[in-house]
Amino acid sequence: MDRRTFLKSAVGAGALATAGGFATPAISQRAAAQALRLVPHADLANFDPVWSNAYIARNAGLLVWDMLYGIDNTLTPRRQMVEAEEVSADGLTWTFRLRPGLKFHDGEPVLAKDAVGSINRWAARVPMGQMIKAIENELVAVDDRTFRWVLKKPYPKMLLALGKTAAPCFVMPARIAATDPFRQIREYVGSGPMRFVRNEWVPGAKAVFEKFAGYAPRQEPPSWLAGGKRILLDRVEWIVIPDSTINHLYPPFNDVRARRAILTALSQEDYMRAYVGDDDSMWKPMPGCFTPGTPLYTEEGGEILKGPRRLDAAKRLLAYSGYAGEPITCMAAQDIPHHKAWGDVTVDLLKRLDMKVDFAAVDWGTVVARVPQKSPPAQGGWHIWPVNNSGAESIDPTFTVCRASGDLPANGWANVPQVEAEVAAWYDAKTLDEEKAIVRRLNKAALDNAIYAPLGLFLQHHAWRKNVSGIVQAPLPLFWGVSKTA
Repeated sequence: MDRRTFLKSAVGAGALATAGGFATPAISQRAAAQALRLVPHADLANFDPVWSNAYIARNAGLLVWDMLYGIDNTLTPRRQMVEAEEVSADGLTWTFRLRPGLKFHDGEPVLAKDAVGSINRWAARVPMGQMIKAIENELVAVDDRTFRWVLKKPYPKMLLALGKTAAPCFVMPARIAATDPFRQIREYVGSGPMRFVRNEWVPGAKAVFEKFAGYAPRQEPPSWLAGGKRILLDRVEWIVIPDSTINHLYPPFNDVRARRAILTALSQEDYMRAYVGDDDSMWKPMPGCFTPGTPLYTEEGGEILKGPRRLDAAKRLLAYSGYAGEPITCMAAQDIPHHKAWGDVTVDLLKRLDMKVDFAAVDWGTVVARVPQKSPPAQGGWHIWPVNNSGAESIDPTFTVCRASGDLPANGWANVPQVEAEVAAWYDAKTLDEEKAIVRRLNKAALDNAIYAPLGLFLQHHAWRKNVSGIVQAPLPLFWGVSKTA
């Protein structure tokens, strides 16, 4: 190729957020040799990775804030800000010691109290954090570099919780971490490899990050979110170029028959081709909740998504659910190509089911702000919207959309005790065979109750100029180790 190099990578699993997987950055040249400009998949409209679970906030957050642990390319959590950890023989006491020399962008040292405050804020919003908090005795700073987490029962997946790629546990200064987790932070100071240049931030147009000279990378080679995050660039600019989950709270989708009507009628092929086109190598059907080709993938309960689509059967289910012609609010971001395409397909699907549609064609920032609203759809809420989830995050029951606790807007506040029971059982599993048996039951319960509608697995092309090197295949854009020649 002449000016650009292309990589085809597995990006994600589409879903109706009724709500796949490895992405690489698309980078273009800037006049200065050590600056890169990137066109991100969405606008950085809300920059608080705890308040928002949007990938764009997470991706920016990985530049600004560091993590206690990070997932590597084998999906193993590895130490990042932590120098060492110790767990007691009974599994109840975890003691963590931070690496020496860590500092925030304002020059202040990173202390154990910052880690404690950050964990507390993160845990208030993230399901794995909430699980740990439910069995917590205490979380305290022991000294400037050491903190201790004492539990009432063992939690073997502690390091996975602190290092996962979805809703990461970022460490912020304690004063910022004291912000109510249900309100956005207003100060963006981290200890990550780049600092956020707030005075150049133009929501809807531009976000800028500059190399932080005080960052001390680990000495190991980089691997996804783990290892040495060495920044070889002086500056990264994100330039925005504008180009299904189901709500369980309100009729008709508070009735499982209406939700199953959607799964009965939808064609994953229609959704995938609307975005990737006619290249069959760019997508595959996904009659399950977890990423195909990974150890826990199963199609148990997935018959409803297979075979010819049954529009008449779906209409009968809708009638049984009591649907009486009320408008269905479908929300879709118009500034993200696949969201726009899937929104159009969803509107067509609903109309073919003889449903009246209120199409909220909005920007991504509005979608992110509207998703947590429990208001009735006619009063600023929603019924259904399309979304995608990284395949690297959809490999096990830590996947948020596959939860049904009744308190997660990401999956429409689904409340299915059977699903939650299987999730809890998975955390206690001792072997992979036990995990597989549990996940088969979980997958069936999730699809029987239509907690969301899987749309398929798709791949995506990414491009960068020939004078850019160091791009790696990963579930999100990574800038450590990336360089550019003039």
